[in-house]
Amino acid sequence: QMQLAESGGGEVGAGGSLTLSCVASGRYFSHNAVGWFRRTPGGQEREHVASIAWGGTTRYASAVEGRFTISRDNDKKTIFLQMNNLKPEDTAVYFCAASPGNLGPRNSWGRGTQVTVSS
Repeated sequence: QMQLAESGGGEVGAGGSLTLSCVASGRYFSHNAVGWFRRTPGGQEREHVASIAWGGTTRYASAVEGRFTISRDNDKKTIFLQMNNLKPEDTAVYFCAASPGNLGPRNSWGRGTQVTVSS
């Protein structure tokens, strides 16, 4: 299991930008798929936002495509989520995840960081 710690959340007005970071500790970070998920107010499940597969392929939820960009720095064991043109419906707790192979049941999770977008 990898330990993950998110930062960079906060409150911003609609149309604003935020960059989330997630620092990992553990071995073989570069061999992990990584991603960002979020839980919206009242939501029970964490929904996929963006991810980078072990081979480098990126994938985005349709709701954030074109506005959010996921990236990783393997030397610094850090995952980033650049969020632009934020909307009130992006308000959520954002979690980073990592897993050897594909993201799924073996995910390691961070504790989350709150993002609030006001209208």
